[in-house]
Amino acid sequence: MEVKDFYITGYGDKEIHCKKWTKGDPSQVKAVIQIAHGMGEHIGRYDDFARFMVQQGYGVFGNDHRGHGKTPEKSGIYGHLSDEDGWRTTVMDLNYLREEIEKQYPDKLVILIGHSMGSFLARDYVQEFGDHVQGLILSGTGGSLGLEGNAGLLLARVEKLLRGKRKKSPLLNRLIFGNYNKKFEPVKTPFDWLSANEWEVRAYVEDPLCGNIMTTGFYVDLLQGVKRVHQRGNMEKMPKDLPILLFSGAKDPVGKEGKGVREVEKLFKDYGIEDVTTKLYPEGRHEMLHENNKEEVYSDVLRWIEVKVAEEIVKRDPKLKT
Repeated sequence: MEVKDFYITGYGDKEIHCKKWTKGDPSQVKAVIQIAHGMGEHIGRYDDFARFMVQQGYGVFGNDHRGHGKTPEKSGIYGHLSDEDGWRTTVMDLNYLREEIEKQYPDKLVILIGHSMGSFLARDYVQEFGDHVQGLILSGTGGSLGLEGNAGLLLARVEKLLRGKRKKSPLLNRLIFGNYNKKFEPVKTPFDWLSANEWEVRAYVEDPLCGNIMTTGFYVDLLQGVKRVHQRGNMEKMPKDLPILLFSGAKDPVGKEGKGVREVEKLFKDYGIEDVTTKLYPEGRHEMLHENNKEEVYSDVLRWIEVKVAEEIVKRDPKLKT
């Protein structure tokens, strides 16, 4: 197996750190999985899952978003997407990586996996570039933020105006995430809501590239992005035949203990998406790929991908059906 770090030129000529996990002849790869990671983490945290998928015959690619992981070492500052249109440029970076995947693995199917913030980026991506991927998997996603989200966006804009777009904002961090641990008390860390697996939480806490406070500009971009993907005009752009898998912990506060995930499922179906599957894990929290039962989750994700890849291959060549 080869694990390689590399850089691509992203939107606006910014250098974006990427990582790929591959094995053997590219022509023999079943499909390529592209991962969009969550807020305050980095693509390296998906190493175990990526290695599992490579052993099953897939290639795996992902990038550190702007302001995350190793990308700020060459482009921008940590915790900040961009001074202008941060959300949009981050979505566009996903497309630049998808184009790089196409160069290295021409004619291979691409399955896009987005976790948490990455799930909203992925949803935005398929609203514009949905024809370029053959499957969408959303982990730890949530529904519309509603009036509470609008109030938060207004406050974030005020913070950005008063303090500057590059200033870290403990206030916004506390308002957005401050209540997530409450249902898991007594807690040992501020991040117990991520997973019931204490080792995984400890690894996150001890990782210098995880859990840092973001800038006022970042929070504005994030809240605007979440709002954007729920707008009718954007929802209507999603390909109706794009297969979608939603999976989450039933105790995940981001998905409102499953209610927000079911809201997203209904939203997709209401807009005519034909193939939507939802899996909620009873004892799971926010990061199912880092949970106590992650092997079960890996297997469930693999099973779904295997079925959808087979269906897409038959769709492209109906003769195989017989």
